[in-house]
Amino acid sequence: MSRKPSTICVVDDEPSVCKALRRLMVSAGFNVTTYGSARAFLDDNRAEAPDLLILDVRMPGMDGLDLHRHLVAAGSKIPIVFISAHESSIVQASAMEAGAVAFFLKPVDEADLLGAIHKALAGAYQSEPVVNG
Repeated sequence: MSRKPSTICVVDDEPSVCKALRRLMVSAGFNVTTYGSARAFLDDNRAEAPDLLILDVRMPGMDGLDLHRHLVAAGSKIPIVFISAHESSIVQASAMEAGAVAFFLKPVDEADLLGAIHKALAGAYQSEPVVNG
């Protein structure tokens, strides 16, 4: 009996990043939905809860950290991987303290990202989040 592929949602305001991550995730066997904003993700009533979210830290309107806080306040336990083009130890620390399973700087190393995703989906990041950058 085959397992249903995990669903990953990518929320990033850069269309090229969404396209590249979609291509990578699909090639790795995941179902993928991309959103250009946190609001678009929240407004998508058709979407079932993803198995993992990849969130850009800085986006217009609600940023990735705000979206993560919103989801946690609503009781969500979806693993979060943050990505950012802006190196900031304060933002990185905030993301990790909020419960992110990994934090990567753009451009993201594909092998590292996929490794973090597989570990997160297996529940292997209970105590040791990944920080790249």
